[in-house]
Amino acid sequence: MATAALLTLADSRLPAGAHAHSGGVEQAVAAGVVIDAATLVAFLLRRLTTAGAVSAGLAAAACEAAGDAARLTALDEEADARTPSPALRTASRQQGRGLVRVARRAWPSPAWNALPALSHHPIALGVAAAAGGLSAREAAQVAAYLSISGPATAAQRLLAMDPLTVAAATARLSPDVDAVAEAAVATGLPAATDPLLDLLAEVHAARKDRFFAS
Repeated sequence: MATAALLTLADSRLPAGAHAHSGGVEQAVAAGVVIDAATLVAFLLRRLTTAGAVSAGLAAAACEAAGDAARLTALDEEADARTPSPALRTASRQQGRGLVRVARRAWPSPAWNALPALSHHPIALGVAAAAGGLSAREAAQVAAYLSISGPATAAQRLLAMDPLTVAAATARLSPDVDAVAEAAVATGLPAATDPLLDLLAEVHAARKDRFFAS
């Protein structure tokens, strides 16, 4: 059952609204930062070790704190403090809301009652992981993986890239995903930041011709 929960949370087909977000890739493509497979991998690795690491740490902590309203509220505030960009904060809460809608139905649990309203995505993910019987380490792995899988799919669509090339590139980052998740669990709450991601998010939010919400 726990393995099924792990696979479900990491599945891009989960109807939680993640497909509407590019993780900064849309603006990175527009700015010429991502133009091919090589630059996509560089972008994904950069995102994984910054925003992905933060998400992994928050998800792991929220998994351990599931059912503790005070601790989850504090973690949601920690997520706010680690997300300087207003656009990224909005996107995170949008994705958190979408995940809660489907996860509540998939894994009914009293733990949901302690989750703050409109919580950040990593916080919602951690509680969903706990409700599904996953460990904090597994919650971190899912968060780290999602930090690259969504952007990779968005890049594939935007640049009409070969799906096999994108899938292979994402798979080759598996050791990095595991390393980020392990480090996040071991060190607590990472505070890695990337000004480029913040800048891309703010420019993207001001656009009128965007395909993705973020």
